[in-house]
Amino acid sequence: MKDAWGTASPPERLNRYGVLIAARNEEAVLPQLIQSLREQDYPQQLIHIYVVADNCTDGTARAARAAGATVYERFNLAQVGKGYALEWLLDRIREEGTLRGYDGFFIFDADNLLAPDYIRRMNETFSAGYPAVTSLRNSKNFSAGWVAHGYALWFLHESQFLNRGRMALGSSCMVSGTGYVVSRALLDKAGGWPFHLMTEDAEFTAWCAVNGVKVGYCQEAVFYDEQPVTLRASWNQRLRWVKGYMQMLGYYGGRLLRGIFKKGGLPCLDMLLAYLPSFVGAGLSCLSCLALAMWLLTSGGGWLAVLRVLALGTAQLLGGMLLLGLYTTVSQWRRIPLSAGQKLARCLTFPLFMATYLPVAAAALVVDVGWRPIPHTPIPERPPVQPVRQMTRTG
Repeated sequence: MKDAWGTASPPERLNRYGVLIAARNEEAVLPQLIQSLREQDYPQQLIHIYVVADNCTDGTARAARAAGATVYERFNLAQVGKGYALEWLLDRIREEGTLRGYDGFFIFDADNLLAPDYIRRMNETFSAGYPAVTSLRNSKNFSAGWVAHGYALWFLHESQFLNRGRMALGSSCMVSGTGYVVSRALLDKAGGWPFHLMTEDAEFTAWCAVNGVKVGYCQEAVFYDEQPVTLRASWNQRLRWVKGYMQMLGYYGGRLLRGIFKKGGLPCLDMLLAYLPSFVGAGLSCLSCLALAMWLLTSGGGWLAVLRVLALGTAQLLGGMLLLGLYTTVSQWRRIPLSAGQKLARCLTFPLFMATYLPVAAAALVVDVGWRPIPHTPIPERPPVQPVRQMTRTG
């Protein structure tokens, strides 16, 4: 068989997977994810769903059990976060004596939904020899406002242009929070799941880069993620993300920098370029604007000249984001379940969404950040999915 890039790959095999879901107070949406897992066109006897109800105060554990998942309840307010919950859950599976019965583990957030052919498609790429594989992240609430749409458009861009480009170059792809699979052998190499920063996905990606582990990307495997709707919820989430990137760079920055000069150093360079702008760029932008304003004022340019320069720089930034939004929208037209007018109109708000990263990144430099839950709501019906073809067993 051939992969998405036209290169020969080993015959697909039917692997056995454990599904890991860390959920905190998500009884409203978790059953929908489990249902979408039960509707996969992949042998159900090769899929086992595990849920860690992490510091829950609602009926998450009860809802997960009713949906047929194996559930563990964890209460630990000292070690808070998805990374700690996943490590704890893997320890429980290891204690059961069933860990080594799985070839790999999928990791999802409780609000995700999967296209019916998701696991089969991921299995194809996983069978090609990648120790970890990420997938195409679409949105299940595109129409919920300009904030949710901004997130969704960026994740489509990240999947189809960044990760797809990395795959084409033979580099390692970036894991983005949810929707990926990791081999049991790779977990053994890592010593379980020792990724506890605020952005455990960025930490895992950096660890893969410095250890020469190539993460694959499966563009045919589509899952749907719920995006924050309000600017306040978005602010809290992205503030945690940027703080987590800072933590990750503090821990891995030196190793990533040294890795650039080693054989196969492209992923290390890529990770540095991907994560540094999240807060360094904001700081440098603020400092450069301040320096330019002071120079104009001291050289007699006056406040009008300062305003003109700032207006020009802002226009260039927003114009670039507008083009990015338009290009992503047009190229991913069928993946966005809105009318043509709505799609184009939302392109006008995308630059505003991206511009809000600047104050978020600046605030992350000085604000103490903790984990805060993002509220999720169930949807009445599943988002449109790609056509499903029948699976045939080979090998």
